[in-house]
Amino acid sequence: MSQLDIIRKRLATPFEEGHRLVFWQDPGREFEESLVHVIPPGIHLLRLDREPALLVKSWLELEAPTERYLLYQPGSPPPTDEDWFLDMRLYAVPFAADSATMHLRELELNQQSLRDHLAERASFLANKDRVARLKRFIQPDDGPDEIDKAIMAVLSKADRPDFFSIVIALLQELDEDAPDLAPTSWSEVKKYGLEQPFWRMVEEQFGYREENPSLRNFLLRMMVSDFDKSLQCALPDPLRHLTFPAKGAANAVVCLGQWRDSTSRSHRYEILSGGVADIIRLEECLLGLSLEVLGDVKTFLVVEKAIASQLRNRVLETAGTINLEDIRNTVSQRRDGYWASASDQHRPMRRVYDALLQAAELFNIRNRLGHDGLNYATPQEFHQAYTRELYRLDQLYRLFTEASVEAKKAGWDILKPLHTEVEACYGNWFVRALAINWSSMTETMVQKRWHIPEIPGQQVFYERHVQHLLPPKEERRVFVIISDALRFEAAQELTDQLNGKYRFTAELSSQLGVLPSYTALGMATLLPHKRLDYTDNGSVLVDGQSSSGLEQRGKILESVQGTALKADALMAMKKPEGREFIRPYRVIYIYHNRIDAIGDTASSEEETFQAVRETINELTTLVSKMINDLNATNILVTSDHGFLFQMEPPSETDKNALANKPPGTILSKKRYLLGRDLPVDAMAIRGSTNDTAGTTNGLDFWVPKGASRFHFVGGARFVHGGATLQEIVVPIIKIQQVKGKSVEATKVRTVGLSVLGNTFKVTTNRHRFILIQNEAVSERVKPVRVRVAIFDGENPITNVESVTFDSSSEDMNEWRKEVRLTLASRTFDKRSQYQLIVRNTDTEVEELRMGVTIDMAFSNDF
Repeated sequence: MSQLDIIRKRLATPFEEGHRLVFWQDPGREFEESLVHVIPPGIHLLRLDREPALLVKSWLELEAPTERYLLYQPGSPPPTDEDWFLDMRLYAVPFAADSATMHLRELELNQQSLRDHLAERASFLANKDRVARLKRFIQPDDGPDEIDKAIMAVLSKADRPDFFSIVIALLQELDEDAPDLAPTSWSEVKKYGLEQPFWRMVEEQFGYREENPSLRNFLLRMMVSDFDKSLQCALPDPLRHLTFPAKGAANAVVCLGQWRDSTSRSHRYEILSGGVADIIRLEECLLGLSLEVLGDVKTFLVVEKAIASQLRNRVLETAGTINLEDIRNTVSQRRDGYWASASDQHRPMRRVYDALLQAAELFNIRNRLGHDGLNYATPQEFHQAYTRELYRLDQLYRLFTEASVEAKKAGWDILKPLHTEVEACYGNWFVRALAINWSSMTETMVQKRWHIPEIPGQQVFYERHVQHLLPPKEERRVFVIISDALRFEAAQELTDQLNGKYRFTAELSSQLGVLPSYTALGMATLLPHKRLDYTDNGSVLVDGQSSSGLEQRGKILESVQGTALKADALMAMKKPEGREFIRPYRVIYIYHNRIDAIGDTASSEEETFQAVRETINELTTLVSKMINDLNATNILVTSDHGFLFQMEPPSETDKNALANKPPGTILSKKRYLLGRDLPVDAMAIRGSTNDTAGTTNGLDFWVPKGASRFHFVGGARFVHGGATLQEIVVPIIKIQQVKGKSVEATKVRTVGLSVLGNTFKVTTNRHRFILIQNEAVSERVKPVRVRVAIFDGENPITNVESVTFDSSSEDMNEWRKEVRLTLASRTFDKRSQYQLIVRNTDTEVEELRMGVTIDMAFSNDF
């Protein structure tokens, strides 16, 4: 609809409502030429500039008292004491169609006094698309400043018409390589006459004023002010002149906090803050500032790097007396900050902190156990110590390595100085010392009886763990997943992961692996059998049949109405296909090979821990598919053997002093030799598979003492076959599908939260809230990361803080987290109700909403 059509329609309305006279004052004479095109049908026109006043009055009151007239007067109205048409102007229906009035009505604004202001913005309002976008931001009672902010919001493509959003939208367009170059949106602001109102608002909100203000200088001072307010000490002298006044600094904290919280705009913040850090030479200013005084800073990445470096140094320098709680609290604070958040772009820095905490935990266990704390009196005590606590050292080393490798690949190499200490702690203290101490037990067990009381041997796996689940008269089915080289510590993490799934329960136990601890023998012992034998070439027979390869294992399983397949094949099956495949069988063995395939190859052994991570995830997915698609109720996960692995290549001291292979050797590997009639040698532990694996026609073997290797050919970091606890404590995970009423107990949820206190009244610029999780985090009660701010309607009026609740402690004091929010410097109504809102970062679901009153009796510099 054209503008003339709109005017014609609006002119017709008062006549249709029964009015006889409409008075149209056209101050700018905008419609003089098009007047004839807008007169509604049946309406007479009287131009008051062309007819004598007395004649018009006589005509309207005496000659045509019932006719309908449009009285049109171009130009400005005369003074009241000279206005011959004043009485008509007062009783006729007024009409206006100048652009400002049209926009006033189109925008549904209430204040008629805005006509002059809208006339000043005529060039912006001349475009229909701009006006349409503007209408989204306009409220009926808006005044001149609100209208200008709404226009700025349109020009800058801001999310909201509040001034902080406009500032963020304008600043994010600055070119980090040419910060003095005006962004496109800023050129638009200037083009439409809003430069002066913008800088006036900047001065009001932030206290920034210069003779020639610029976006670059404004941004620089805003970031320095935010940095200043986060420091727990005086701002370094070279930066003091670059700060805002107190109220402006509070708004800088809020504005930049909201910028960092924006998923769509935070990337530009990161780039620009890096540029500002370079301009102000921030690295030089950080010299001498401790981790404690920098702890609350989120403004600059260079500060985060300094904090991470200082924390690394603290872990290194106090390794022998590590204060784990102090390190954990610092890491928790950094993870809740901006630069180490859970987002993908910040994952490398988060992994740095993960590695630091894992190193600290490693050192803490060492310090608690002491250098002589890895010796026990019996094999049972060794086994118990390993499955209850010592496995955690293997796990921490793996997790540290995973995190540090990932960080390094992303360019974060600040952990390099820590690697030497971690390798020494894990390799020299734990692996070697434990292996040497355990070796004395191994020699005795090999010679007398390969047995640990109450711990079943791997060779009775089928009899002890599978067969009893298959009563003859019941139609049950058992799934057995065998993951090559899945060691105990990885199985423990897998068990935790499975217990966090709906309708699952998983329980971890262990069995004593056979010796030598290698694939062919381990796989054979897991199959149903009455007899195990070796051929002269070292192959393992199960009840006289070859056990090498999937097809042969499938044939062996036929005796128990079973079959064998690879994990990839099962995963590729759709639900109907999978159900049809398993229908004839009671026992299904599923073979998975990721860790051994990667680790046992020299070219890829460095990726062993990545393979462990993939294995944990793949087995979780596989089990989920079996329960959800195949309705599996009984699943067992186990392994043929464990492994030893270190990132640091072994040295000559790790090589066994054995000079040559003995006569009768059939198979020679890094961690074991197999043969017939092998001699006794002081450098090796000699035994027979008849004693350690239950074979009938077995072979003799040698395994090196401790954690040494017989040779380094073909890669020597990933090894298995020997007798260390890491190799022979073989995990068994029993997984069951939960049905009936018990299902409710397996539901997974995030931990609930509360805010401590009954009433929430804010009286200062910066207020502290104490949030607390309602229970300990567990396998089925998951941590939650939330964003916290005070809102006025839909708009945050504070900075937005992130915090994670993940404590598994039973001590309620450790469930608390402190959140400090800074109020924007503005007027607050103490009678109004504002809202403290806590939202789940992942889902945006509100976890909490609490009413807050703000009563700022006086302003203060927080």
